[in-house]
Amino acid sequence: MDDFYLKEETYKIIGLCMEVHRILGKGHSEVVYKDALEYEFKINSIPFQREKIYEIAYKEIILPRKYIADFVVFNEIIFEVKAISQLTLSDTKQTLNYLACSQNKLGLIINFGEDSLKYKRIIL
Repeated sequence: MDDFYLKEETYKIIGLCMEVHRILGKGHSEVVYKDALEYEFKINSIPFQREKIYEIAYKEIILPRKYIADFVVFNEIIFEVKAISQLTLSDTKQTLNYLACSQNKLGLIINFGEDSLKYKRIIL
């Protein structure tokens, strides 16, 4: 397989998500999966920040609304957790906005709401 940006880190995250999905299955709310992932990140010594806040600059001001990324993993990957019937274009756009605001290059959306785990890598 071709090399791609943050390949090993991405595989580690997806592997932990598969473990969480295997144990919990589908049907839980997003926060349940986030709690399980936080536990997995901690016991696997993976650096992360949960619910990281990003300010939105507009001209010479900072807007009152903020973006809140579910996780930032390995200090570089914006990681969004979903528990929906299927991923949509809106989910991709949301992650692209987070990437632009954070100035990170890689986003990962994982959906726990389907029979098998679905994920999408987003490159800015």
